[in-house]
Amino acid sequence: MAYNIDIYDKGGKVVSTFALDDKLFDDSLVNKDLIHEYYLLQTSNARHNIASVKGRGEVRGAGRKLYKQKGTWGGRVGDKNSPLRKWWWVTFGPRGVENYTKSMNKKARRIALNSIITLKAKAGELMGLQNLKLSAPKTKDAQEILKNIWIDTKKVLFVVSEKDENVLKSFRNLPKVKYLYADYLNPSDLMSYHTVLFLESALTTLNKK
Repeated sequence: MAYNIDIYDKGGKVVSTFALDDKLFDDSLVNKDLIHEYYLLQTSNARHNIASVKGRGEVRGAGRKLYKQKGTWGGRVGDKNSPLRKWWWVTFGPRGVENYTKSMNKKARRIALNSIITLKAKAGELMGLQNLKLSAPKTKDAQEILKNIWIDTKKVLFVVSEKDENVLKSFRNLPKVKYLYADYLNPSDLMSYHTVLFLESALTTLNKK
């Protein structure tokens, strides 16, 4: 099935449509396993490895056996440095050197992104906006544009193709809006926002093979 994205002007009127390439964006090409794999890759590679516990050689304490082996009717513990004692060192615990980095080939990542975009197109969560030329950065103007296309109360991912200070500064102060360059589309952002709003110039990057 071919999907089309409506292109709105800043007044809220549909002025054209953009056709997604059905060779890239089709229901039969959706691969949810790759979406899951790409999302795990993104979150794993962003993980900060800060968990670290002491080893037996790093804790302080004498090596003397705490009490005799028999006759106490209790556990046969060794010295004070035993990992069986509460609040002490952990056997095989994290050392802060673990590597959680994952890898995924470029073709698989592209299929995963195309799958997410296809699912959002099917759900009607993709929109287009005519290229903007703002004379000055004004958050009020950005809010008005979103209101005209009825998404001012939704979480919006605003996708642009290139840097435009007036446009970016107008949208970045809106609490429910995040702007992103088209070349940096990723699973986490695409799935975290209810609506993805593309500038018309950014839509052409979607159909690149």
